[in-house]
Amino acid sequence: MNLSGKVKKLVIVVGESDKVYQRPLFEAIVYAAKKYKIAGATVVNGSLSFGEKSLAHSSKIFPLSEDVPVVISLVDVSDRLRDFSLIINRLMDKAKASGLMTLEDVEVLRYGEYYD
Repeated sequence: MNLSGKVKKLVIVVGESDKVYQRPLFEAIVYAAKKYKIAGATVVNGSLSFGEKSLAHSSKIFPLSEDVPVVISLVDVSDRLRDFSLIINRLMDKAKASGLMTLEDVEVLRYGEYYD
């Protein structure tokens, strides 16, 4: 796949403890993205967050919540990400998970392997 220029980034924030089909929700989203042939996905564990219900989520030794944030970033063309967001919504509903999903404009400067 050739991905360059102006594309979109879909960012999803869920809790690390959210589960769907006996697996972490973030993992299910990434594997679904791979199956859907999304150009790229990255998962980053957060250390502190709050959201709609203003609960603090932290990775400290004695956290206020065990549910630290996980940020999933997916990059592809707009139409594919908008279509895939419907699948993510279904997974989040199945997991009974709250979260945040945003779609952002990005510009791809490099995508692909190192060639000798």
